[in-house]
Parts: sequence; C-alpha cells; structure tokens
Amino acid sequence: MKLTGSQVVAEILIEHGVDTVFGYPGGTVLNVFDALYEYRDQIRGVLTAHEQGAAHAADGYARATGKPGIVVATSGPGATNLVTGLATAMIDSVPVIAITANVPDSLIGRDAFQEISIVGITMPITKHNFFVNRIEDLPRAMHDAFRIATTGRKGPVLIDITKDVTAAKIDYKPGVYHEEVKGRPAEDRERHQQRKASRHLLRRRRPCSECRGRAQRADGQGGHSVDLHHHGGRCRRCG
Repeated sequence: MKLTGSQVVAEILIEHGVDTVFGYPGGTVLNVFDALYEYRDQIRGVLTAHEQGAAHAADGYARATGKPGIVVATSGPGATNLVTGLATAMIDSVPVIAITANVPDSLIGRDAFQEISIVGITMPITKHNFFVNRIEDLPRAMHDAFRIATTGRKGPVLIDITKDVTAAKIDYKPGVYHEEVKGRPAEDRERHQQRKASRHLLRRRRPCSECRGRAQRADGQGGHSVDLHHHGGRCRRCG
C-alpha cells in the first residue's frame, strides 16, 4: 500500500511494539506528528515542554519498561536539544531511538533556516545514526535502528529524515523488511570479552567488582557471570 514517509515511520513503530512516543513539534517534523495523530489509537503521544525533557523521558521509559524509548524532534535547535539525553543513554547503555526531521534535501548544505548536521553532532554519543534523504532508504533505516539499539550492548540510535522524505510516498508492506541477522560480529566480540573477564576474576584470590547501572540492567543476558561471594570476593555495591 502507498504510504507517506511519515506514515511508514508510524507503521514501523507499531510493528516493533511501540505504544508511547515523547516529543515536541516543529516546522520540519510536522508531517511526522500529523501521522502520529492519525495513529493515536495505537500510539500515545506525550508532549513535553522542551526537547531535552522528551529525550530524558524516553530514556526513563526505556529503563522502566525494558522497551526502546522513542523521542521525536524537529531540525536545528530541536535536534540539538536532544544531545544531553542521548549522551546519558549512551553512557548508561539505554535503548533510545531519536527521530529528527531536517530541511528538504535540496537545502542540505546551504545554511538553510534551522539546518544543522545532527548526525555529525551526535556521532560520538550514539551507537549508530542514519541520515535518510531517499524514501527508499527509510524502512531499512528504521528497522535497523531498532535492531542496533536493542542488541548487544544497548544504546541510542538517531534517524535524521529530510522533510521531503516525510511527505514522499512509497509502496510499503509491513513485515517485508524483517530479515534474520546472521553473524552479529559485535555480539561475538562482547561474548569474547565477557569470557576473558570471567577468567581474570576466577584467577584472583579476593576479586572485587564495582557494579554500576548497566550491569544491574543486564539481567544475565551475557551468560558469563561470576559469583564473587562463592570465590571469596566482594562487590562494592552489596558488600
């Protein structure tokens, strides 16, 4: 069925079980907010007073529910206001997906009103980010964003979509872009590091571990935990 880019965004959010979105509207992202309003019976929109508040709300939602937190913002200052929230999610390994809209593709690189390279700004503080200036690339970028944010070491992903893409139409079929991801070298590297850390701890007489927030949220996903108390060690958090 023919859908606009904004409707594709809403459809894919629903496909991934999203029922709550945080954000603040602005000029370039109005098409996305209009689409979210069309799907208001399935997606609850939470309007914040400021984009930074929306980013922190999405971060808190992800921590509380275990599901990815979604935040939507406009271009320029709207997008840059997300930076602190994304940095927090990156440091604490929280799955947050930020969807921003930019000026039309024809104005990219021309210092247009509220044009900013949010992809360049957020590159050091996101697990991955996408710049989408072709409607054909939008579905794959959205699905990949969910996969990247929620697998391996979790973290924030940003998708920057030009305004013309949010209005363009594409023949989208739900479910077509779900493909089995094979190999996952990043996860293999993480398992190797976990085994290596376990071996180091087991060779120590009285190992000491300082467990912070991301270790508490891991919930044994790695499968290579070491019982420090059993081996005469201690944890700074639990003594």
